[in-house]
Amino acid sequence: MLKNISSLFTVFAVLFTISLSAQQMNPDAARLYNEGNDKMKAGDYNGAIASFDQALEKEKDYRIYYQKGIALRRANKVQDAIASLNECLKLKPDFDLAYNALGSAYFQLGDYAKAIDNFEKVESLSKNATLKEKVKESLSSSYTKLGSSSMADGNYEKAIEYLTKATALNNYDAAWLYLAQAYNEIANFDKAIEAAENAIKHKSKISTGGPYYYMGLAYRNKGDKAKALEAFNKAKADATYRKNAEYEISLLK
Repeated sequence: MLKNISSLFTVFAVLFTISLSAQQMNPDAARLYNEGNDKMKAGDYNGAIASFDQALEKEKDYRIYYQKGIALRRANKVQDAIASLNECLKLKPDFDLAYNALGSAYFQLGDYAKAIDNFEKVESLSKNATLKEKVKESLSSSYTKLGSSSMADGNYEKAIEYLTKATALNNYDAAWLYLAQAYNEIANFDKAIEAAENAIKHKSKISTGGPYYYMGLAYRNKGDKAKALEAFNKAKADATYRKNAEYEISLLK
């Protein structure tokens, strides 16, 4: 039983808010653009949006559309942010940061397939090593979300496909934990144990009990009572899994 893992998901895609230089921009547009950046830094996102809109009346510049998109997303106006970022990309189709911001916006909306499409464009376009490393984490989170959705639908083979992609991109502990559950569901117990071990090895946000619980299930189903009991005893130290672990222990005694 996997509990509350969805609350652990964070978009690792850093929005890389930047004050892009206003060089070669219309002077009036540049002034308003810089005002918008200052307002955004101060947390006045609606004020920033207003300044960017005024700047766009002076000049349609990709940098203004990008910063407006960032401000809109921070103001929780995600659909409007997507529209602004798409306008940015019409003017500069190779702008890696805009694709990264689009990926984050689609992730926020729960459209993980579109998030992946945009994050992959960052990978192919960007020459920024830091951004490319961060986007791997974003892709891993997106594939993990698709995997968890497939598991909820009972499609464990598809879930394993997505989760394997997630762990190949980043050793995301929640993805390994989902894999441990999925492999148990299809009776591939050796793979379930391996995934649980990786969840423990790379543990960052998940609780300790989950990996040991699914490891215990795998050992129980393999007929290894001693290792199953060892794993369940470790799992029961975690309040989230205590009741289920104690039940499994009672069946093995």
